[in-house]
Amino acid sequence: MSYRHLPLESLVINRANDRHGELENETAAIAWLFNNFELHMLNLTKDIVANGQVFEPPLVFPDGEQFVLFDGNRRMTCLKLLDKPRRAPTTELQEFFSEQRTKWKGEFPATIQCQVETDRDRIDDILYRRHTGSQGGVGQSTWDDRMKSNFISRTGMGTSFNVADEIEKRLGDAGMLPHKKIPRSNLNRLLSAEAFRNRVGFSGAKGKFEFTHDEPIVLRALRRIADDLANRYVVLGDIWDIDAKRSYLDRLEGEGLLPTAANSLASKQVAAENKPAVVRPSPTRATRPQKRTSLIPNTIYAIAWAGRIQRHRAIWEELQFHLNLDDHANAISVLFRVLVELATENYIDQTKLATINQNDSLARRVLKVAEDLRAHQKIDQKYVELLRKFPQADSLLSADTLNRYVHSPNFAPSSDHLRAMWDWMADYLVHCLNA
Repeated sequence: MSYRHLPLESLVINRANDRHGELENETAAIAWLFNNFELHMLNLTKDIVANGQVFEPPLVFPDGEQFVLFDGNRRMTCLKLLDKPRRAPTTELQEFFSEQRTKWKGEFPATIQCQVETDRDRIDDILYRRHTGSQGGVGQSTWDDRMKSNFISRTGMGTSFNVADEIEKRLGDAGMLPHKKIPRSNLNRLLSAEAFRNRVGFSGAKGKFEFTHDEPIVLRALRRIADDLANRYVVLGDIWDIDAKRSYLDRLEGEGLLPTAANSLASKQVAAENKPAVVRPSPTRATRPQKRTSLIPNTIYAIAWAGRIQRHRAIWEELQFHLNLDDHANAISVLFRVLVELATENYIDQTKLATINQNDSLARRVLKVAEDLRAHQKIDQKYVELLRKFPQADSLLSADTLNRYVHSPNFAPSSDHLRAMWDWMADYLVHCLNA
């Protein structure tokens, strides 16, 4: 640990702050803070101006000639906008920061004392022990459930079971441990998100390790991952964010090392038609089925939310947590249509799908994506046949139905039909968002 005075302009607002998950860039991160904590940000700015200082050195990690902020993003955002008010997201905020700058007493700081840490594990340990109270926005804001989830998904810390422990135990029992010591924190980071665990062939959604695919295939994949980490063929910087983790797993998949749909234990044990790839709690006999009030069930969907799909995530969360089907069927039907299109385009963009033509309708695009998913053994042929209904104008489960929800003055959405459409397309959408 060291404390250094660093130029304000060298400090970078973290686009992957655990408050919001990954965003596109620093500008998007600044905008998010004001969209979600505007009153806190204004209060914090006034406090900094009144005192002429910040009371806690920000926590930073060196990145070339710049320093990425891991704690102190709100404070440094306030200082950066006081320094350059035109960087504020709106005209009103630009005027606010210009006015506050005139109230600054003495010389405005060009450098800031920062806590510089070069060990990212230590940074996460520090973050884990902070964030205990907001004090009306002047102090550090307490993380809500989503922020805690972002932190756990990124680092693997705070989960009910330790991924590295479970993997080492199983590799040890199979006589497949590498000769060198596995960097456990890196292994936990790589497989901290359920989406990535599922790709390798196991789940931790129920708080314990469970194979979801054929055990020998999964152990082979885990052995390769353990070898790569133990021999430092893959280091922390190679798996730091969601896209980097996905890229590494894509490489393993390209080498034929990850399990496929043909290795799925569920497909061998359950002959359920059109079953979404979600983890659902097992009801007991005493449990009575409850009517679903939202379009998206309140269950765990294994999606790794990359920065480029934050709007997709916002729509998803509105459909899962905020909009009631009985009260907001029209709004839900429109947002559902938007989510289908955005998710489909994400898959096309990320896979560079060559079969897509510029003039293809949404229905054709969905079908071509489905065929590509089948070709890569992400879904089976039975599900492809279900998705073939999407281009059919005479089918209720179709693109035509979604389009009429948006454009027809006489086609009113039904909550029961919307539920059926979601259950039909959920597996497809999860695969598209994970591309």
